[in-house]
Amino acid sequence: MAAKTSITKASSFLNRPIKALRDHEQLGLVAAILLIGLAVSLLTYSGSHVVAKPTGVHTPVAISSVRPTTSQISDYHVAADLPKYISIPAIKLGQTRIIALGLASGNQIAVPTNVYDAGWYNASAKPGQPGAMFIFAHVANWTAKGAFFSLSKLKSGDIVAVVRGDNTIYSYQVAAVKTYPAAAVDMGAVLAPIDRSHPGLNLMTCTGTVDQKTGAYADRLVVFTRLVSS
Repeated sequence: MAAKTSITKASSFLNRPIKALRDHEQLGLVAAILLIGLAVSLLTYSGSHVVAKPTGVHTPVAISSVRPTTSQISDYHVAADLPKYISIPAIKLGQTRIIALGLASGNQIAVPTNVYDAGWYNASAKPGQPGAMFIFAHVANWTAKGAFFSLSKLKSGDIVAVVRGDNTIYSYQVAAVKTYPAAAVDMGAVLAPIDRSHPGLNLMTCTGTVDQKTGAYADRLVVFTRLVSS
């Protein structure tokens, strides 16, 4: 019931004119709009394989702010070779579920429906596989900070850990942090390893100033990492 109530509130909230919202609600609305309008071509090379390139990231449905319970997180299961959890000690991101997501309508990537979850584009690489994993998450919604709220604080050398379905841990080291205009994200780079001699993991969320008319962030933050141990 709590989850249904939260989603219903969020849906109602997203349909309200932004000028009618209080300041803190405006922040939540724009934070819930994740990675919109990325203009890209159809394919990109990612290490040893070609990845189908989406036309963008799907405009999110209502985003739940119901925090998963400890048991819901610990009991979460995926196939042995898929990413299950992500954690980033440098920004105090604890064990966070990774949801496999494909393409929604319009050849756009679907997004997590819970602000506390991360999403993995299921046409990108798997943990340790040549190429690059692409993982993305929300900054926030109008009631809670999202999984990638502090992603902008990462710097070169920080470690990102991904746990696979068989509980193998893969450690990736931040190599670069870049910001792109929302309409000019280099998806060829986002879906490819920054160091082609090592498997990569690239993370993305929204950042920058907000368009008060549309509620969209001006920029996208991308963190490029490379595998250092498993």
